[in-house]
Amino acid sequence: MPRLNVDKLKALREDLRHRTAPTVRITVHMGTCGIASGAEQVLDAVLEAAKDIGESGVEITTSGCAGLCSREPMLTVEIAGTPPVKYCEIDAAKVRKVYSEHVIGGKPVEEYTLGAGCESLY
Repeated sequence: MPRLNVDKLKALREDLRHRTAPTVRITVHMGTCGIASGAEQVLDAVLEAAKDIGESGVEITTSGCAGLCSREPMLTVEIAGTPPVKYCEIDAAKVRKVYSEHVIGGKPVEEYTLGAGCESLY
């Protein structure tokens, strides 16, 4: 086996990072206002959609309050290379549509969108 040098190790690290990095991150905002508005059911719906529709390359995570309590429950979809999209007043039925059209299809569901930009997966 050839000897590794620092440059080869760095190249291997970058290659591995790109192979293992998720291409999509879904964040369900779980502050107290979100939980009171139904964020737990939204998280359950996201997990169910991932299981039913597919979860290859999808990371599902939670966060605290997004700062817009009156628009909860909220979730953010980040697809590598595109601006993140924040969805508001989301429920289980809306989750399935967002998952199939945006996460899988790559097209944001504008009628549920609060805004795009600011946060970034990459």
